[in-house]
Amino acid sequence: MTGREFVKAAKEKIVAAKTVDALRAAQALLLPLEFGLSLEQTATVIGLSKSRTGKLRTRFQRIEIGVEQVKTKKGLRNHARMSLDEEVKFLTPFIIESQNTGALHIQQLKMELERCLGKSVSTSTVYQLLRRHGWSKLVQHPKTDMDAWKRIGSKK
Repeated sequence: MTGREFVKAAKEKIVAAKTVDALRAAQALLLPLEFGLSLEQTATVIGLSKSRTGKLRTRFQRIEIGVEQVKTKKGLRNHARMSLDEEVKFLTPFIIESQNTGALHIQQLKMELERCLGKSVSTSTVYQLLRRHGWSKLVQHPKTDMDAWKRIGSKK
């Protein structure tokens, strides 16, 4: 592969790029092929090192042929203790109970989360967990009625 087969895709990505990284990746491939720039010249133009420019070019090609996936910010959960689906499954009984009792007990939720994970967590972790799934309003307003709970759940 010389990269020429990706020129059209690179031109489209330059026009549609929503991030600087996406723009630079397309430029890293397009500039040498369309304008005859060396890798060093391309690196200077896009403001990266020669090594990083080469890696971007390779990554662009790998993404286009489907060998590699585009990484999104949402997918980056570096300290995730559970998957998003596991979190929902864990939280569901507490949310249902809060519907019935009118209160969501953070300390009880925290203790159960620690038992489930096998290690201690901070209270802020519990609040972040609820916020991530759009259920933090239940904590702020413990007397939430069923209609309010449905509205919060539908915003996810």
